[in-house]
Amino acid sequence: AAGHLWPTLRFSRATRLRGNRASLISGYNYDIFISYRQKDNKYDGWVTEFVDNLKKELEAAFKEEISVYFDINPHDGLLETHDVDESLKEKLKCLVFIPIISRTYCDPESFAWEHEFKAFVGQASKDALGLKIKLTSGNVAGRVLPIQIYDLDEGDIKLCEKVLGGFLRGVDFIYAEPGVNRPLKPDDTEKLNLYKTKYRNQINKVGNALKDILSALKAESLKPAKENVRQKTPVAVTAEETQVEKRTNTARSGKIKILSSIPVIAAVIVAGVLLYPRIFKKDRLDMLRSSGEKIVIAVLPFQNMTNDTTLNVWQDGIQDNLINTLSNTEELKVRQTESISVFLNSKGLTNFASITPSLARSISRNLNADILISGSINMVGNALRVNTQLIDSKSNEVFKSFQIDGSSGEILTLIDSLSRMARNFLVISKIEKETPLDFQTQKLGLTNSPEAYRYFIYGEKAFLKSDNKTAVNMFTRALNIDSNYIAAAIMLPFAYRNQGMVEEAKKLCLKIYKKRDQVGIMHRIYLDWLYSVFFETPRESIKYYQQLQELDDKAPMIYDGFCTNYNRLHQYEKAFPEGEKAQAIYKQWGANPSAVWSYTNLGIAYHNTGQFNKEKKLYKEAETVFPDDPGLIAREAIVYLSTGDYEEAEKYLEKYIRILNDNMVPETSLNSYLGNIYSEAGIKDKAEGYYQKALSFEPDNPYLLNQLAYFLIDQDINIDRGLELAEKALVLLPDDNYFILGTKGWGLYKQGKYQEALTLLEKCDSLKPVYVYEIESHLDMARKAVAGIKTN
Repeated sequence: AAGHLWPTLRFSRATRLRGNRASLISGYNYDIFISYRQKDNKYDGWVTEFVDNLKKELEAAFKEEISVYFDINPHDGLLETHDVDESLKEKLKCLVFIPIISRTYCDPESFAWEHEFKAFVGQASKDALGLKIKLTSGNVAGRVLPIQIYDLDEGDIKLCEKVLGGFLRGVDFIYAEPGVNRPLKPDDTEKLNLYKTKYRNQINKVGNALKDILSALKAESLKPAKENVRQKTPVAVTAEETQVEKRTNTARSGKIKILSSIPVIAAVIVAGVLLYPRIFKKDRLDMLRSSGEKIVIAVLPFQNMTNDTTLNVWQDGIQDNLINTLSNTEELKVRQTESISVFLNSKGLTNFASITPSLARSISRNLNADILISGSINMVGNALRVNTQLIDSKSNEVFKSFQIDGSSGEILTLIDSLSRMARNFLVISKIEKETPLDFQTQKLGLTNSPEAYRYFIYGEKAFLKSDNKTAVNMFTRALNIDSNYIAAAIMLPFAYRNQGMVEEAKKLCLKIYKKRDQVGIMHRIYLDWLYSVFFETPRESIKYYQQLQELDDKAPMIYDGFCTNYNRLHQYEKAFPEGEKAQAIYKQWGANPSAVWSYTNLGIAYHNTGQFNKEKKLYKEAETVFPDDPGLIAREAIVYLSTGDYEEAEKYLEKYIRILNDNMVPETSLNSYLGNIYSEAGIKDKAEGYYQKALSFEPDNPYLLNQLAYFLIDQDINIDRGLELAEKALVLLPDDNYFILGTKGWGLYKQGKYQEALTLLEKCDSLKPVYVYEIESHLDMARKAVAGIKTN
């Protein structure tokens, strides 16, 4: 809206707003109502500080001011002797309600919960604007904008969602480290925060969200009276009518892998459309079929255009369902979800209503796709309407804009045959007869349970935050509901492994691997890869990455995977070209890797092939994305120490020590880490000094004893002393000591005691939880020595 249309704004902590006009819209007393528990403001005034900063953000976002009700006085006329409902009735007559969601806020007995949160939802659901509003972008937002300041228990999440009638979605202000969970503060460093969020950016997201909601409400209120009614069945917007808008305030909560029952509508729609070649220009389709190459398809997320936020899971869900369905045939190459997500996120396209020809050109150029599929979800009465577009990436033409209505009950009986027909339509013409996979086996990759799906989303969100305990709980709940839920089953072992529960992870891996022959091509490869991680070597993992590459050769994570596994095999000459391919794809998309190891793994390959200048340049690029990552800084110190640039190395070492001290890393660990840095740089005296210093703090720590022992033996510094330390470590840690056995075995080998060495190294190998190159290498050398075979 134009600036002169906005009324005079006020921002006050007072219990009443004085003046003639209190809200942007006539009939409302405030634009924003801040609801919170006094307990969350007593310790450090977090809520007060948040409101002050929000005020500054709103002043920058609007030409005028916004009226905000924020009760800083806990006794603002709301004592037990007062009529609470009447006291709040007028104050709650606001446009947007912001609850500060904490562990104490989620209390049905509390005043804020019962008389503010629940009261507003009930009141707004009945007023002229409604509880939900359609934004100018086509998205749907609620008039409740939660600010979450703690991770919540599952019970508290359900309490909130019961009141809201949908998922708890808002803006998080949470700071987390191992053992730490508290409200995010302005001076917190995002690099140390497990959520990687920055206070200033989160404030900006709140401001952007409020701008979108208030602008939409203002526009709605200016409509003629006959139009000023909530739209329960919004009309779909076509690609020709609406441009894709870039938004940052409603990012995806998690990548959807497997879907609830109703999203099979997408497969039906695409199947029905793809069955009819007449929607394509015949020559183009015939050319694709007869080229002898696979037809490359990219499926974009579908947009939820309904007022029902519970349908948001379909946006990524339909996309994933289509990718899963179309991937399970050898004649198609379907770009996988990660490839599409990385590209879209790099362009800020986390939300969009439709695909324009210009966007199609960009996607097709970067993903090398022949056909793009996009669409939106709408509600017409009780029926779901999915609008779908198929785009020829060569001509950038939208072949067809169409819509199909259906319900879950009507679709489930058709899904098997229609999915097969969709695949048949797109396969290369040389297929002599139909050999579709048994569709029942494909359902192992899906779930028909909305509750199982909900738990999976919670689990994945926790996993990405390194909250592995919660992730295990959520994935387990999903599997208890649907034991054939492949995605949850694959994620669960990694959540256990990340907690150090390797044996439990391996048991789970074996359990899910038994279903290998019951699933489609893509899931079969993932299960093979999972098995290789826990029971095989990087050689097998590389083989399965190669098979995944056949499904999608534009996924950078695949090339990162190659680089990682070649490094684990010490095949650095093979590793660095793969890492370079991953970086090239990221640069082609204008995106940055989401994990620092994408840089450091390539850097390790450069380092071990003597390409130090390339390594330094790569780390400089990484610094712009991960400026305070201690692992990256350690690698930078190593490369400068290795090349004799001690002055530059010292800068990184000082920064490294400062960051670890800020994170309260014990001095024992700090010295151990510094020893590793100098050891890898080949500066033996410095490395030994730091290892000795670490051990001096904890002289009976078997892990520190073994660290120094292995260094003295491996570097041929003092093998006898190393064996003495290893013996002491074995006494202190008689169980779970495969790594100490490996150290002792290596020392005995160095002394020429090959048979004794072989016995220990074989035992070490049998006890190791996962593949370790050094164990394999030392064991091979010992076997050859016992057999009398000379080695270089």
